[in-house]
Amino acid sequence: MLVLSRKKNESIVINNDITVTVVEIRGDKVRLGIVAPKEVPVHRQEVYDAIHGKDVVEAGSAPAPTSGSGPTSAPVPSPVVVNSKPAEAPNRTL
Repeated sequence: MLVLSRKKNESIVINNDITVTVVEIRGDKVRLGIVAPKEVPVHRQEVYDAIHGKDVVEAGSAPAPTSGSGPTSAPVPSPVVVNSKPAEAPNRTL
């Protein structure tokens, strides 16, 4: 897992066509804006799990690593919480 630090209004670009921007930081919650092509599905983890019939993993925990998936001694950071209200923008922003 690649872990990056970003401040408010800073972005990362994935594969030249997906941009993730830190829109707001409020306490322990971070709002992210995501611009992606319409053909790229973007879901919060719990929505993705519900769509694909996966059991919901308790917040803050990660599934056990599988054999050969990388080092197991490094701690896994908690997932970023994305506010469910979409920001008003012409692109796909969550």
